[in-house]
Amino acid sequence: MRGKFITLEGIDGAGKSTHLEWLAKLLRQRAITVRVTREPGGTVLGEKLRQILLDPDNKMHAETETLLMFAARREHLDKVIEPALVKGEWVVCDRYADATFAYQGGGRGVDWSRLAQIEKWTLRGLQPDLTMLFDLAPETGRRRARGARAADRFEQEQDEFYRRVREAYLRRASEHPLRIRVIDAGQSVAHIQQELAIIAGALWQ
Repeated sequence: MRGKFITLEGIDGAGKSTHLEWLAKLLRQRAITVRVTREPGGTVLGEKLRQILLDPDNKMHAETETLLMFAARREHLDKVIEPALVKGEWVVCDRYADATFAYQGGGRGVDWSRLAQIEKWTLRGLQPDLTMLFDLAPETGRRRARGARAADRFEQEQDEFYRRVREAYLRRASEHPLRIRVIDAGQSVAHIQQELAIIAGALWQ
């Protein structure tokens, strides 16, 4: 039986990493084999592209950034995601294509229809079975993330950039209401995890 594909999305500071590890543990407790991965990254080439994309010293055109994101994602799909799903493993991924619509589309202003064309070409229709979007005010997210480590290219952007990213995420959610579940990331961790357990539980029932 083919595995399930779950992605977690949201601005920096929304708590994705914390909840990703918790969700993977929950699935493993149900005897589900889980592959945890991330974007950009997930493969040897993808991690090298991640370093290029996040390095504050690398200034690049928004469309260059977009193509590098999709290049890393195409490798990730071919080397990690598809093989795991075929083997019956569940893939839990920190970001996927929705992030590109949010960051490069909303944040950078890359044309939405152009992103849709590249998405269709590179992903061959593979969408997550479930996407959990952790929604949070940019000011709150940046306050949470501040000081955790040196800021990367995206984390150095201003609040207005992140407001556009958030709006794009919510637009994406409105376009895919059956796949994308919006979660209020301002709630307590315990409350969020209770909600995640209910949402994810629908996939194995």
